[in-house]
Amino acid sequence: MSKYQEKERKRAIKLIEQNELFESSKAGGNFRGRARDFVLSDRSYNLFASIRDEVLTYFNENDISWWGGKKPTPHTLSSQIACLNHLYPIRHDQNEVLKVAQIICRDIIEVLIIDTDRFLPAYIAFETVSDKDYLNECKEGQKPTRGNNCTSIDALIYAKHKNGKKYILPIEWKYTEHYNNADKSVEDRKGEPKGTNGKGNERLGRYVNDSPYLIPNSEQLKTKRDYKSSVYFFEPFYQLMRQTLWAEQLVAHRNTEQISAEGFIHSHIIPSENSDLLDKTYLCSGKSMEATWRDCLQDQSKYKIISPKDLLADIDPNRYADLKNYLERRYW
Repeated sequence: MSKYQEKERKRAIKLIEQNELFESSKAGGNFRGRARDFVLSDRSYNLFASIRDEVLTYFNENDISWWGGKKPTPHTLSSQIACLNHLYPIRHDQNEVLKVAQIICRDIIEVLIIDTDRFLPAYIAFETVSDKDYLNECKEGQKPTRGNNCTSIDALIYAKHKNGKKYILPIEWKYTEHYNNADKSVEDRKGEPKGTNGKGNERLGRYVNDSPYLIPNSEQLKTKRDYKSSVYFFEPFYQLMRQTLWAEQLVAHRNTEQISAEGFIHSHIIPSENSDLLDKTYLCSGKSMEATWRDCLQDQSKYKIISPKDLLADIDPNRYADLKNYLERRYW
């Protein structure tokens, strides 16, 4: 467990003991086979009270999978839960979502309803996928499914830029995450002999070597002499690579996608205190997270790192006083 993760674990335990933010839920909920002191006994209390019932219905009616199962996790350090607790309470409020969008890009002048949500469409959608599988991630004949087995976007805002173009603002949310140095381009497939690199070869084919040659043809991702064991196949860059390709493909297919956009800005929401993620020297580059990823990008303006507190800095402090108090105590 990293230093920041341990700090947030202790914060969660204290809040559980105070019996306020998590109401009647106790500690010791089960996670991965055993009871843990920062996991809730009642998973529903992991969500901010005002959104609790609607979020459950939103996920169910829109056929969205939860991280780790069919229900919201009781794990208090979940980034999926953190994303929902920050953004779901404002998703119906056009003015407040516009303020968030303008933190990402000051030139956004309007936010638009995302009608790919069959149930409760609003100005922010969660676990968003494209209409078709442009990244070769699904089984033949299948469409992308929200929240599992393909690249999903934690949160999405659809907006109009002052230049008159429509943009997608894909948001990747992090909380206490930090990563090892596993190379996903040489990973073996379960059940196959060690060193055959079955899963790694599949990934190289999917994103590099097979048509439509996604990374080599990307306008945003820089080309590499050799993609095997390159930065694109180490976390968190593997995830950022896939989301960048996803955004590019959505824009490229804007004439057939329900969400029709001519541009994108990719936001990485990371607590500024998470130095284990931000300040680690990554073996694949010898640099920090931001420096590593920016070295991979052609257009630096299409990638932003923002803290959760800064992202919501401009929302109405009176109308959302309860939300801000909750977020301050739990996350900020």
